[in-house]
Amino acid sequence: MPAEEAFVGIGSNVGGSIDIVEAAIAALAGLSRTRLAARSSLYRSEPLGEIEQDDFINAVVRLETELDPLALLLELQAIEHAYYRRRDEEQRWGPRTLDLDIILFGNRVQHDSHLTLPHPEFTRRRFVLEPMLEIDGDRFIPGHGSLSYLVEHAPPLAMEKIATNDD
Repeated sequence: MPAEEAFVGIGSNVGGSIDIVEAAIAALAGLSRTRLAARSSLYRSEPLGEIEQDDFINAVVRLETELDPLALLLELQAIEHAYYRRRDEEQRWGPRTLDLDIILFGNRVQHDSHLTLPHPEFTRRRFVLEPMLEIDGDRFIPGHGSLSYLVEHAPPLAMEKIATNDD
């Protein structure tokens, strides 16, 4: 299978979040049949939802992978598990040690019980869109528009770049 591009969103707001996000990027770079093609700067962003919690540290990476989407998802879940990620459906947008989401996987469109591609909320997540724009330029995403258009039209969110990808 030829390599495909996959964008993965990374977030943490429990524990040493900057170190956790950096370690997650290193873990993603070490996945089999996968190459880290680009990584964004780190961003601090306010949390979504009504739950009182600390700000998130976010980043996005672009991978070139020969894994299929489900295999990549399972690898991401294993990395999350290594950082004691717990999924609580009652606190869907609650605090987490590590959150890894496949945002885009090539031009694939998929919706099943395991995975939805593109990520169903990515157009509303400025903390994903701005880092994607940083590492991939003004990409046009079929059915959604250009990244700059999506950033302009995303809901407002307090966020700031805290470390560049070459620090």
